[in-house]
Amino acid sequence: MEFRHKPVMLAECIEGLKIKPEGIYVDGTLGGAGHSKEIVKKLSLEGILIGIDRDEEALKAAKNNLKSFPNVKYVHDNHDNIKDILEQFNIDKVDGILLDLGVSSYQLDERNRGFSYLGENVLDMRMDKSQELTAEIVINEYSEEALANLIYEYGEERFSRQIAKNICKVRGEHLIQTTKELTEIIEKSIPKSKQKDGHPAKRTFQAIRIEVNNEIKPLYNTIKDSIDCLKEGGRLCVITFHSLEDRAVKNAFIEAKGKCTCPSDLPYCVCGAKSLGKILTRKPIVATKEELEKNTRSKSAKLRIFEKM
Repeated sequence: MEFRHKPVMLAECIEGLKIKPEGIYVDGTLGGAGHSKEIVKKLSLEGILIGIDRDEEALKAAKNNLKSFPNVKYVHDNHDNIKDILEQFNIDKVDGILLDLGVSSYQLDERNRGFSYLGENVLDMRMDKSQELTAEIVINEYSEEALANLIYEYGEERFSRQIAKNICKVRGEHLIQTTKELTEIIEKSIPKSKQKDGHPAKRTFQAIRIEVNNEIKPLYNTIKDSIDCLKEGGRLCVITFHSLEDRAVKNAFIEAKGKCTCPSDLPYCVCGAKSLGKILTRKPIVATKEELEKNTRSKSAKLRIFEKM
């Protein structure tokens, strides 16, 4: 499949990684390889790019997109396992890591995967098709309270309780099996006067996708592990699309930076504070006006960068 969407904040990511031609880099969310293609272009034949993705179909698309570059290693796995993945290649530390979180443009293009609320497709939403939990299971088997809570927390949807109530009402009559069915339930659950901020199903679909793929809970530790895997001077670039993602990344960066709690009049530190590096983005970088006009996916994107010291 052709990769039709532009990668988010491409120039900012490439600049943030500060790529060395002979370096070792990791794209932990390879997708269709939009970012990776620009990374590997800057590498010499001594340089290495490790591309990780949970989605085997995305890996196939990436291999096609990067077929002219021999120094790419492809890994079907989750970036949460970055330490184990590097160990497989006998690599201890790397020069840079990129994580472009959330659903990839490649997956959105594949409508039959159920990530999109447009059209009529199966309720799947799995990034890794080998896992058991699907969106259909979440919708049809989670309790009303659990549904309401996850739609509110992961989707920041204020009509979460009404949506969960109506889902349970419909599934009491028959299984909800398609994205179209779910979208219609959501649309009926939100007053028309409140359906002005984008598609009414957007937030609920996001919440279910996050639940299916366990995108938030491991993230804080993944960021800490990624920083541990960097060489001195190595950089971690993380793009988030959701406030919970951004908060986890921000908090992990702050902890890695460390903070001395000693009184200011002491001549040296006695609290044992240890810093792993510095945060290069005091505030997250957001897409330029020009990119926003050309790439709708960049609307909610935030880029944070950490440098290992």
